[in-house]
Amino acid sequence: MNKLFAAALLCVSALSVKAQNPSLYMPRDIQKAFAKGTRSADGRPGKNYWQNHARYNITVTTMPPDRNVKGTEQITYINNSPDTLRRLNMKLIMNIHRPGAARMGAASPDYLTPGMQIDTFTVDGRQVKWNNEAALGTNQLVSLTKPLLPHDSVKLNINWHYQLSLQSGREGVIDETTFYLAYFYPRISVYDDYNGWDRLTFTDAQEFYNDFNDYTLHVKVPKNYIVWATGTLQNPTEVLQPTFAKRLQQSFTSDSTIHVATAADLAKKNITAQKDLNTWTWTADNISDMAVGISNHYVWDAASVVVDDATKRRASMQAAFSDSAADFHHSVQFGRNSLGWLSHNWPGVPYPFPKMTAFQGFADMEYPMMVNDSRQDDLHFAQFVQDHEIAHTYFPFYMGINETRYAFMDEGWATTFELLIGTAEVGKEKAEELYKMFRVNRWINDPSTTEDLPVITPTSELSSGYGNNAYGKPSLSYLALKDMLGDVLFKKCLHEYMNRWHGKHPIPWDYFNSMSSASGQNLNWFFNNWFFSNYYIDLALNLNKAAGGYTAQVKNIGGFAVPFDIKLTYTDGSTQTLHQTPAVWAANQRQASVSIKTGKTIKSAVIDGGIFMDANVKDNSWIAK
Repeated sequence: MNKLFAAALLCVSALSVKAQNPSLYMPRDIQKAFAKGTRSADGRPGKNYWQNHARYNITVTTMPPDRNVKGTEQITYINNSPDTLRRLNMKLIMNIHRPGAARMGAASPDYLTPGMQIDTFTVDGRQVKWNNEAALGTNQLVSLTKPLLPHDSVKLNINWHYQLSLQSGREGVIDETTFYLAYFYPRISVYDDYNGWDRLTFTDAQEFYNDFNDYTLHVKVPKNYIVWATGTLQNPTEVLQPTFAKRLQQSFTSDSTIHVATAADLAKKNITAQKDLNTWTWTADNISDMAVGISNHYVWDAASVVVDDATKRRASMQAAFSDSAADFHHSVQFGRNSLGWLSHNWPGVPYPFPKMTAFQGFADMEYPMMVNDSRQDDLHFAQFVQDHEIAHTYFPFYMGINETRYAFMDEGWATTFELLIGTAEVGKEKAEELYKMFRVNRWINDPSTTEDLPVITPTSELSSGYGNNAYGKPSLSYLALKDMLGDVLFKKCLHEYMNRWHGKHPIPWDYFNSMSSASGQNLNWFFNNWFFSNYYIDLALNLNKAAGGYTAQVKNIGGFAVPFDIKLTYTDGSTQTLHQTPAVWAANQRQASVSIKTGKTIKSAVIDGGIFMDANVKDNSWIAK
């Protein structure tokens, strides 16, 4: 072979490999971040990576059944970016309740309120004129009289008030004397390395994107009201009578449920200090948000579980609920199971916070160290819901996901962990049936254009198809990759990604690049297939006789690189199952051949994708003629 011909063959081979494994599409704003060195091609934070940080000191006062919430806050905002900031962007999430606010659906009269009302706003001691009528949306720019230089800080003082919505969802009035406060305080939005100020309009269907901040939160409520919140309660002996403070303390080392406050205790109205107003103080550092539950009639259970075997560190699991909610009487033990299982199995990272509280509401929604879950008649389903919301601890609260833009980076993982922990709790068959019912069935049986939009489509741009792109499809991609890499390598890669990016703001390309570099494989073909295509799942099977047995020809009509089983039945009545990982599609994503070495005669064959449900099962079977 002459050198020129050999070189030509090498070029053709290289082009063939590149065609099979092309680079990932990257938007121009993301390209700039990589060019600036804030993110790197191997999936690690770049040498120039930065993120801004703030310290919040917040005091809120609420006097149920009065729905008005009054607040004061001091914010010290630190500009770690290389940019000089001449404006700040404030997030006013409560303005979602204002008449005329942008929403994905209709709003009932009970949902509407006047929104966030700023009473005074000062920047470094200087009064800023604020027009509440003009601040209609969930974003409001504030000009600075003095530019905020790199590595400098600015101090804001804000007095505000708002009215809780009667229609409780993610936040609002649970009942006349039970309130849930979430997204309740004015905050400075994220300023990041690829987008600048996060000014995406929040709608009621989207979720959130927050910096990691340090919080001190004071909650003032009347006597006999108990407060549950994100963070660590700093003054239990000041706000609780000795008996109940002692029970709470006992729960921190107890596997068994401690009834901190029972219905009988509540009836005596002597649980809290008997001042006109009690101030409950909570702290949490390097966390993305705070949430608060308040009630004068919710019972209080608590226990704890070891989440880190190396240090024997325990996490507190608490629950606040109406005594009549039978399922919530199991919440603490369900939660102990969740915290322990997630810490030791998948993702297999010790629960990173000191506690978790399950609060009975209506949202089935996650918050840092809290979940607001609805009452369920079925105990297994109640556990399923709570598992999902607690799993969100890791994505987005341990990893600072931009949920507004990339919901699949958190919902997809919570959906995956929900299946894995569910398998341990109720068995593979029941867990997979529930997964297929809630996460796959609707999408695979709906041929609408919007349902097959690429997963990488920004969530903020989706008016429909959100559920499948955020939950089912990305979860299937994570499970397909787990199948292809094997549990050991997949967990190694997942841990590497999480170690690199926890407490930071990863974007999809950081995940893609981390998984490739940690696995030692170029996985671009796989990520292109699952995230940048409009594929779905539809396989077709045909068998042909071949030397030494048969060849199964599998057409990938839908396009997704899915694992599958070929289940064989022989004429002698015996059966055999051949499992194929997604690697079978690496060379040709539209067709694969599977060699079946056997001396026996095959009577019939069928493809079974399990949770990877097929859009057309009619061509999944082959019967010998």
